[in-house]
Amino acid sequence: MIQTDTPATATFSPEVQPAPPPKRVGRRASTTPALLGSSPSHDRALPDDLLRDASRRLGIISLVGAVLWIAGTVLGKFSYHHLFPADTTWKTPQAADAIAIASVLASLALFAYSRRHATTRDPRFILDLGLAYQVFTALAIGLNTHWYPVPPGMPVVPEISWIGAVILMFAAIVPNDPKKTLVAGLIAATMNPLGMLIAHARGSWEYGPAGNALLMHYPDFLLVGVAVVISHVMTSLGHQVTKAREMGSYRLGELLGSGGMGEVYRATHRMLARPAAIKLIRPATLGALDGEAAKLAVARFHREAEAAANLRSPHTVELYDFGVTEDDTLYFVMELLDGMDLESLVRKHGPVPPNRAIHIVRQVCESLEEAHAQGLVHRDIKPANIHVGRLGLRYDFVKVLDFGLVKQIAVPSRNEGQLLVTAIGLTPGTPAYMAPEMALGEEFDGRADLYALGCVAYFLLTGQLVFEAMDAMQMVAKHLRAEPTPPSQRVRGLIPAALDRAVLACLAKSPGDRPRDAGELSRMLGAVELEPWTEERARSWWASM
Repeated sequence: MIQTDTPATATFSPEVQPAPPPKRVGRRASTTPALLGSSPSHDRALPDDLLRDASRRLGIISLVGAVLWIAGTVLGKFSYHHLFPADTTWKTPQAADAIAIASVLASLALFAYSRRHATTRDPRFILDLGLAYQVFTALAIGLNTHWYPVPPGMPVVPEISWIGAVILMFAAIVPNDPKKTLVAGLIAATMNPLGMLIAHARGSWEYGPAGNALLMHYPDFLLVGVAVVISHVMTSLGHQVTKAREMGSYRLGELLGSGGMGEVYRATHRMLARPAAIKLIRPATLGALDGEAAKLAVARFHREAEAAANLRSPHTVELYDFGVTEDDTLYFVMELLDGMDLESLVRKHGPVPPNRAIHIVRQVCESLEEAHAQGLVHRDIKPANIHVGRLGLRYDFVKVLDFGLVKQIAVPSRNEGQLLVTAIGLTPGTPAYMAPEMALGEEFDGRADLYALGCVAYFLLTGQLVFEAMDAMQMVAKHLRAEPTPPSQRVRGLIPAALDRAVLACLAKSPGDRPRDAGELSRMLGAVELEPWTEERARSWWASM
């Protein structure tokens, strides 16, 4: 369910208030201050992902600024020569050229800094640098605009300058706090009058009374007011996004992934600043269903949450919190993990050594053993739903993710489950890892998960699926009838015969020919005579990443 570098698990952990028991499933997350925090919306910062997007846009603006400074300087000399052909001063290097060069270097430096530190630096700091860059750019424009001498008696006409355009551009493209926008805008707008005063002191500009310097550029000051309005609108929209993203005591951040019925977001606890991941099931997803199917979808959410909340194995995804928001969005909050799923591991780094495969699969067995003992079947064991990474000081620590397709064996709900699966367009399992009895629609138990786990072990050892097929129907047909090639015949590396037998035992067509339970499979794997995969080797492997 949660991939990238931060998949999700969860345990009920202590909050500022004691965590409620699993029976709070279906509670509504109010948007009142008592739940979301007492601070008013205008005190809340914009979401971090929006701030990071703005800081990336700032980098783009600075790069464009560098290009414009180069082009503007060259075209400015050309234009000056065309307007005043008798004046040859444009041919010699001028202080204005040095200003342009400094502006180009400053623009490129900001671009490089914003790119290099986009994910490590607080985006607010980068945006503050952007305001400083705005003022610096305005100063450079003000000096350059008035650097070259103009004919005596040239009229002073109020106009919108390039500085006004810069002020508006920053407000619209790089949103910032309205107060900061006001201060930076006013300072930037004074750069044109300042440039005129400096030009007057140099004797290159005659504008009459000193007040004309301000009169000529009053439109820029009016644009500062427009920029503040734009900034206020942008931050207000950001605050609305922030409020909409609040789930109970958590605030949503960037999107980590989506699929099926759900989306997964990075999240932070409002008071504990604890990182988490939140899976959402939007009401729009349920809106496409009829009333009966929608009720079943909500019931499935309840089952998923209750199942995950009641599993306590350290190798099982656990829950921090779950509930329903006022707009009927279903959510559950899980812990962020550091690492990757097995699908990514094998695709990026190839098959794993047999001893490492055993180390990983036995941890999955521990998770499944507890779930099966409570009458729960995962139904979608596959590499993408198994996460491996670091937990505290332990490496290659496995977490089984996405118990979203669990089924209580003791409850005769097969028809309901099938209706639900059909209604929401989900397959009860993944064809490449599906046990024959599941494909046939027969009754199944935990040994169906062991079949899928055998497919996972096969994939870990060989980097290949048990069967290759052109489509899902062919894949299912092969799982029903074809005999798998032993893993040892698919790779050059040495796979012990005992490990071959354990994997093939899991892939038996009949559930009765497979290991009785996950505990028996774990013991079979533990009896394979291989040098153990140690914590030191795991730590060394992850350190080399």
